[in-house]
Formats: sequence, structure tokens, C-alpha cells
Amino acid sequence: MNNSRAGDSHGSNSSAYFTFILLFLLYMFDYIDRLVIVSLFPFLKKDWGLTDAQCGLLVSAVYWSILVFTLPVSILIDRWSRKKCIGLMSLFWGMATLACAFTRNFGQLFAARTAVGIGEAGYAPGGTAMISAMFPAASRAKMLGIWNASIPLGSALGIALGGFIAERYGWRHALGIVALPGLAVALLFFFVKDYQTVELVKIAEAPGSNSRVKMKLSDIAAQFVTNRTLIFNNLGFAASTFVTTSLMSWLPTYYHRFENLPMDKAGIKGGSVMLLALVGAPLGGFLADKWLKTRTNARSLFPSISSLVTALAFLIAFVLLRGPTQYAALLFAGISAVAFVPAGAAVTQDVVHPGLRAISLSLCVIVQHILGSALGPPVIGALSDLYGLEKALMFLPAFTFLASVFFFISSLFYTADAAKVEDVNMELI
Repeated sequence: MNNSRAGDSHGSNSSAYFTFILLFLLYMFDYIDRLVIVSLFPFLKKDWGLTDAQCGLLVSAVYWSILVFTLPVSILIDRWSRKKCIGLMSLFWGMATLACAFTRNFGQLFAARTAVGIGEAGYAPGGTAMISAMFPAASRAKMLGIWNASIPLGSALGIALGGFIAERYGWRHALGIVALPGLAVALLFFFVKDYQTVELVKIAEAPGSNSRVKMKLSDIAAQFVTNRTLIFNNLGFAASTFVTTSLMSWLPTYYHRFENLPMDKAGIKGGSVMLLALVGAPLGGFLADKWLKTRTNARSLFPSISSLVTALAFLIAFVLLRGPTQYAALLFAGISAVAFVPAGAAVTQDVVHPGLRAISLSLCVIVQHILGSALGPPVIGALSDLYGLEKALMFLPAFTFLASVFFFISSLFYTADAAKVEDVNMELI
């Protein structure tokens, strides 16, 4: 594969960057709406008597519905329209977040949170596919890194705003207020340029033939089930997101309980740790792309190294330290914990047919939610109910180390799998 131009588009820079800005804002509001709930745990426990495990389920409900719907929605994205799917999904999750404000019991809130996940199901695959098409492949991880910086920004804003608004006006207002700006951005997305749907064809297998034939279902399946780079890359994602989702969900409550901070201040302190991923995500993408110039499997090997560094930081923070020094170690981990994301996401685009990029990312989402995001918050919540939150968080470094191992195995197969992918010019229309 020619990494310098595979998947380049021919749209104007202005249209590409306008689309990118809207994609950034939508991803930010995605995570604001997704994680505002974690700052509301103490208020929900007080009003409805919820357990920690039930609070964790309100986070994982989003991830379970994403898990179920991401693949069918991603097929629509790849084969129909990126901008229409993303616009409709954004409207749906915004309305679902607004509906959360009007719920009257745990069952209703759980159902509304599930609806939030349905709306968000295909956004990451669709956004990743659009960015991969709009910008040169040589800068793919860098652009995905900048885009993924919206995740910690949105997470931190959601956690901080949730606690701030709930302390002053009540938890229902927090859910209603954060839903409104994203709805406005969603309407704008219907007016951006999209790339032309890529035909699913391959070079005929006859010796010396340059003719192209339509890919069979078995050809499409082979892009994923026999792709060892993707399999281990996705397992690395799962182990990493188990940790990051658990940390985002429970760190504010940790500071609330053990430092006796009011929830608005605990939300700000916990959110600030993940907010530093604003540095980590772009930095990870930049370093991976820079390393790619001298090492062909850099995008797959870099997440292994960054995950190992993060595992050590978490081990020191949760096992050895307390107080200000622990907070300093967690701030460092906030930078390194998401450095894997842009390179790992770029790998899902590098080693598959360009017409299957949204599906490739959706399969990564499925794996990481089954084994990571959907399990993390309730598992840590259940461990907290049994042993206390402080001991529950001590399990996180082991999962980050496991991620490092999976990413390293993925790197062993990257070069061969990437070389099989044909270059396709992608036009913005």
C-alpha cells in the first residue's frame, strides 16, 4: 500500500476542514451527552436509592445499544450516505438525551440511555471513514488524533457541566441543557460534502488479469475474519476502553467519597484527568505518523508502547500513591491513556478495502464494547459494592498491560496486511 496517497480525496481544503470542524463538534457533544450521567450518580442515589452497580448500568446501557446497532448502521454509512446517516443519528441521540430529563424511575432512565446509544451507534465509524477519505493517508493518524481529542473534551465537559448544573438547578436540568447545542450542529451537517460511495470490487484472480470483479460476501468477510492485524488491534482497543470508560465513570465519585469534595468540584477534578487527553490524542497521532516514515508498522506498534507506559502510571497512582502525588500521576496517565486511539483507529482503515472502512471501525467498536466499555463501569461498580471503590480501581493497570500485549501482537502482522490493500481515489461530491 502506498501510504502517501491511499484514500486521498479531491475536495477543496475549505470544505474538508469545515466538515472536520462539524465532525469534531458532534463527537464532543456525543461524549457530553454520553457521560453527563456520571456526575449525577449521587443525586440519583439520593432520589431513587440506586446502587453503584445500577449507576454503572446507566453508563453501559449506551455502550450495549451501540454494540447492537453499530454494524447495521455502518453498512448504511458505507453503502448509502455518510452525511445523512451522521445527521440523522445526531438528531436522534440529542432527542434521547433530552428525554432522559423527563424520566421518573430507573427503568425509564435506563431505556432513555439505551436510546442515546442507538443514536450514537454509527457515529465513530462514519466520522472515521469520512476523515480517512478527506485527508491524505500519510496524515491519517494525526487528523484522527485531533478529531479524537473531542472525546476527552466532551467527557470532561459532560462530567463538569453535569455536576455544576445539578448542584444549582437539579439533575434533570443537567440532562436537558446539554442536549440542545448538539441538535443545532446536527442540522448543519446535512449541508456538508460527502464522498462518493466506493464500489466493492477487486482485481480478478486469473493470472495476469487486470479486470475487476464484484466482491462476494466471502471476500468481504475475509477482510475481517482472517485479518490478524485487525483482530489483535480490536482486542487491544477493548482492554484499553475497559480502563478509560471505568476511569471516566468512577473517578468523580472516587474524589467525592475519599476527599469529601462536593460533586461539582469532584466532577471538575476527575474530568481534568481525562481532559489532558486533549494533549494525548493529537500527540499520539502525530508521533505515530512521524514514526511511520521510518517504520512501516509504527501505527500498530505505537499503541503497545503508549499502553505500557499508561499501565505503569496507573499502577503507581492507585497502588503506591495517595493525595497530591496520586493526582499528579493520574494527570500524566490522562495524557498517555488515549494516545493509542488515533493510531489504532487508523489501523482499522489502513488494512481493509476503502469501501469497508466504516464497517471495519464498527467491528472494532463491537469488540471494544463487548469486552471493554459495556463491562467496565458495572464491573468496577460491582467490585466497589463488594470491596470498596479504592480497591476496585486497583484492577485497572492489569487491563492496560493486557492492551499493550494485544497491540504488540497486532504490529507483527500490520505490514503484510496493509500491503494487500489497493489504492482508491475518493471524490468529494
